[in-house]
Amino acid sequence: MRVRTVTWEQASARRTERQFLGAPAPAGTPVAEVAGAMLGAHAQVLSAAELSVGLRTEGITRADVRAALWEDRTLVKTFGPRGTVHLLPTADLPFWTAALTAIPGGASPFAPDVRLTDEQAEQVVAAIGAALDGTTLTLDELGEEVVARTGPWAGDRVMPAFQDLWPRWRQVMHRAGQSGALCFGPDRGRRATYTRPPHFDPLPSADEGLATLVHHYLRAYGPASPRHFAKWAAAPGAWSDRLFASLASSGGIEEVDFEGEPAWVAAGDTDFPEDPARVLRGVRLLPYFDAYGIAAQPRERLFPGAAYERALARGQAGNHPLLLVDGVVAGVWHQRRQGRRTTVTVEPLGRLGARRERELGERVERVGEVLQARAELAIGKVMVGPHA
Repeated sequence: MRVRTVTWEQASARRTERQFLGAPAPAGTPVAEVAGAMLGAHAQVLSAAELSVGLRTEGITRADVRAALWEDRTLVKTFGPRGTVHLLPTADLPFWTAALTAIPGGASPFAPDVRLTDEQAEQVVAAIGAALDGTTLTLDELGEEVVARTGPWAGDRVMPAFQDLWPRWRQVMHRAGQSGALCFGPDRGRRATYTRPPHFDPLPSADEGLATLVHHYLRAYGPASPRHFAKWAAAPGAWSDRLFASLASSGGIEEVDFEGEPAWVAAGDTDFPEDPARVLRGVRLLPYFDAYGIAAQPRERLFPGAAYERALARGQAGNHPLLLVDGVVAGVWHQRRQGRRTTVTVEPLGRLGARRERELGERVERVGEVLQARAELAIGKVMVGPHA
């Protein structure tokens, strides 16, 4: 059977469409549906997650994202891929839980006398789930419950973190979130709170969860190689190779030629835009840790030339909000808010030209709408040649 050939432009255009970056989702589209299409919105900084979802959906603001999270509960804020905080659709938690708990973890970064044993880790996760069942607790309150349900060893302040020492049990907070024992609740003043997400019983098997996660990943970000998936999921490369080989043998995924290299798409998902240049044309703004900037591979194609040095942090994506021009990173941006006004300063890598500056002004105006502020555009220092 002949293998389909896919170019970077075709792949990028399809990802752009499926991420609602080419055209935003129509007004009325459920917030959770948009977050699901992204495979979750990174929410370590909640305002960035609100922008990620809001910029992809017509007419919504951060208030709509917060309503989905805290009122409708169609979104949940929890520890997702890579152990980082994400907004995930509540309805998708069964496959996320089954898959994330099946991905092998790396070696502990802590000294042997600081680490939890496997048995202790299981005890802490169980204690977290029991303590949060039907209630909402602050971190300190949760810590007291965990120590009471396990033992004083869990509360030993031995875990180095941010020039401080945290109690031992906090090493597995992310694991508790990934296993469905913990999620975030609404802030109590300035303090974060935690609760337990809905119970789903029975959960899919590990194999079913992983197959579903890979299918969603490839629909959103394919074509992709096993090593691309491994990087996105913070999984061992050799384990990811075996996972893809198993899914290929069962017919769940199929191989394509992606820019001369073997890559994979979900089985039968081989349609790509006929005019990728039209889909990619224009300027777009992505906030901190936007899912597209993190997941789209190969990274050197998304961050060409000077963008690789300016918009990445030691090769890692997410630390800079991104300016996209015709589908590739062409600068960074930042904002400064004062009251109900925010100034969005864009630092392009090349001159944009009048037409693109007008379009950029419209994008900035939309940033303000999502954040429920009046946004003004400022063009920062232009770093290199033309982008007109």
